[in-house]
Order: sequence, then C-alpha cells, then structure tokens
Amino acid sequence: MTTNFYDKVAQKLGGYGYGNGNKPQYISEYPGGDPEKIFKEKLLRLSSKNKIALDIGCADGKFTLSVAPSFQKIYGIDLSKINLAIAKSHSNDERSKNVEYSLQDAKHTSFEDSFFDIAYCRRGPTYYEEYHRILKTNGYYLEIDIGEMDTVELKKIFGRGQNYGKWNTSTLDKDIKELQGLGFQIVFAENYHCFEYYPSYKQFDLFLQGVPIFEDFDSEKDRKVLEEYVAKFKTEKGIQLPRHRVVIVAMKK
Repeated sequence: MTTNFYDKVAQKLGGYGYGNGNKPQYISEYPGGDPEKIFKEKLLRLSSKNKIALDIGCADGKFTLSVAPSFQKIYGIDLSKINLAIAKSHSNDERSKNVEYSLQDAKHTSFEDSFFDIAYCRRGPTYYEEYHRILKTNGYYLEIDIGEMDTVELKKIFGRGQNYGKWNTSTLDKDIKELQGLGFQIVFAENYHCFEYYPSYKQFDLFLQGVPIFEDFDSEKDRKVLEEYVAKFKTEKGIQLPRHRVVIVAMKK
C-alpha cells in the first residue's frame, strides 16, 4: 500500500473516508456483530485519563478525535501529508487539545522505548516489533485488520487486488503467531464476516475510488469487469460485497 494512494484519495475526496459529502451510500449487515464498534468498545474500555495512546495510521484524524476525550493524550502518526494536514485543520475542535499529529513511518517511529500505555491500528501497517518496543509492560495493542476473505469474489473477477491470492492463509492465525512470538499475550482475537449492499453501480464505483482494494482502480478502464461483478452479485438489497475483518487485543508481557 503506497503513501501516494492515500494522498490521491485525500486530495480527490476531501480526506480518507470520503470527505466533502462524497461518501458512498450503502447498508451493512453484521451477523456476528459490527467489528468497528467492537474494536472501539474494547479500546474505550482500556482507556483512561492517565493513559497515553498512539493512533497508528491516523489518516484525517476523525477516529482520533472521537476517542481523544478518553485519554490523557493521543499521538497520531501517518505517512500521508495531505491527510495529516486535514487532521491538523481540526485544531479548533475542543477534542483536539490533547492530540498531536506527526509525519512518521510506523516501522521506525521517533518515540522512546516503553512510552505508550496503548497503541492501536485501524487497517493500517502491522509492524509489531516496533509496537512492542514503544509499549510499556502490561500495555495494550489493539487492531482491526482486513481478513483474508475480504472482497474475494470481487478480486477474482478483477484478477488483482489487495492481498490477491492469499485467501487460503488465515490473517488471524498469522497475526496471533507473530504477536505471541514477540512476547504479547492475546487477550481477544476474533474473525468477523459481514456484508455491504450498494444501491447502484454509481455508488459502488464511488466506493472503489476511495479504498485500497485496487490502488489502480479506474472507473473507465475497469468498467467491463465491474459490470460483470455487479451482474453476478446484484440482489434485492443492492450490490452485495462480502467483507471480512479481524479484531485483536494483545498485552505486552
């Protein structure tokens, strides 16, 4: 995943996550629970006013601000200059008073050893060795990651895509093994399979423009294959897109 992709999306759509009213319309179904809500709930349960947290891949800062009041301070890092500029533009928001953003590579941050009480990552880079270094003993690392079965049928029709061909390897098992190897204790780990339904081709196309499923997605060049997917997965509820998320909570021993 490249920094250029996120800069391009932020510039075109007004921030990662579709700013400027560009957010595509869709409905979601969560047979086993909403992984985003579950992740946030677990993060807030571990939060307190005397804890310092790291938001890894903070993007335009929307999520950072949503949890900032629950911490003493949050540091948000990202590699997209445009997203960080958008995040910093919220400085007049009361919730931003204890937030500090910086341009950093998550693989090699500038923070001291054992600096953070909590580090969390929402579909961002998973450099566990670095996160272990900067966390205090008994500190927590939380992530919501993209599972191996996410949008598999879409990628098969396109013949490319994020983690293409890796759907036979469990993301959850791989992440657990790596975290345990570094000395983390797994507190919680779960797969979540859910569905999104897009009301029209236009809305589905807009969605694909703003996410890294295909970093090279082109509305015109990819029209034929996208039409093939839409024809195959159009339902009464809309164009179906199966999603797969992984939620993990780990403690540094």
